[in-house]
Amino acid sequence: MKKHPIYNEALELKDTLIKYRRYLHQNPEIGMEVYNTARFVKEELIKMGYEPTEISQNGIVAIAGGKHPGKTILLRGDMDALPIKEDSDEDFRSCNDYMHACGHDFHTSMLLGAAKILKLHEDEIHGTVKLMFQPGEEIIVGAKEMVAAGVLENPSVDMALMIHLFPNLELESGTIIIPQEGPTTLAVDLFEIEIYGKGGHGAMPNATVDPLNVAAHLHIALQSINSRETSPLDTTIITIGVMEGGNIGNVIPDKAILKGTIRTFNEENRKFIHKRIKEISHNVASTFRATSDVRIMEGCPSISCDGNVVKLVNKSLGEMLEPERIKQMTEVFQDGKILFSEDFSYISDVCPSAILLLSSGHRDKGYNYPLHHPKVRFDEDILCIGAAAHAQNALYYLKK
Repeated sequence: MKKHPIYNEALELKDTLIKYRRYLHQNPEIGMEVYNTARFVKEELIKMGYEPTEISQNGIVAIAGGKHPGKTILLRGDMDALPIKEDSDEDFRSCNDYMHACGHDFHTSMLLGAAKILKLHEDEIHGTVKLMFQPGEEIIVGAKEMVAAGVLENPSVDMALMIHLFPNLELESGTIIIPQEGPTTLAVDLFEIEIYGKGGHGAMPNATVDPLNVAAHLHIALQSINSRETSPLDTTIITIGVMEGGNIGNVIPDKAILKGTIRTFNEENRKFIHKRIKEISHNVASTFRATSDVRIMEGCPSISCDGNVVKLVNKSLGEMLEPERIKQMTEVFQDGKILFSEDFSYISDVCPSAILLLSSGHRDKGYNYPLHHPKVRFDEDILCIGAAAHAQNALYYLKK
């Protein structure tokens, strides 16, 4: 690693960052209900000399700089875990039925580390660094609520960045992956389909309208949207994760339920799929004499990365890291796009932004489980790189 002053300052915080991370990992909270996590973040920021404020439910914001005029950059870290029971062998594994299986304990710790570094350089900051600690990313609510509550205002944010961990890659830990300009993550929406039939005895199916039969046909029919109705060049993922109906083997129920998600990059494609799910559901149900009720809950759009932000980050991190520690997303993922969704998109929709990825464990060195897996592990050595990258990007942007 280059002997860069910001990275050296991050290295001095290594034990502190690991302590942060392990505390958060052992005490995960989910959704917007991250009360203990928010309290912990506020207390640590106060120790550093910040005056953190709460924006929306458990959203925490702290300001570095602001003493000299200049632009404003926002750095975002999310705090919530997942309703997953951890199955790792870590000594500091979760103490409850939740788990930081998406690395948000790292994201929070790295941003706290950046806050410490930025405090050391506060008199040098010409402008403002806004530190955003966000709840509710996994339920795609937190960023939207914090934006609505004014996190991008007073002062107005000119640029925003986030870093997301990514284990189980064929990359050395601590490699930063920089996106290309344009859509980078998938938009995600949720849908629920209730199918209403007429229940009855399993020995007399002719006297019933079987909603389970409709559900089976509908499951197959919906998959034809992305195989036959959308271009192969437009990534479309329709997933049905829940099929429910009935509770005894010889009774045909009155109702069945399907629940799933829609993931797309293209906004026009996204609206088309919403329309076709409704049409196909109603038509398949009526074919078998049933009725259906379709609800589509819009989630978050794609993160669209700004070209100027991408160029700036390449230059900024190029000053701190060796060339082999920086990869372009097109070198790692097909078409330079990642097939998960992120509610940071509510920020990128209104502010020049970019998402960076940080490799957090080579798959051949024991980090061979993906995000959201109960056995997933992350390499703690990268905490310093994440904290340094946050601080370096902020200072470089405001200086330039």
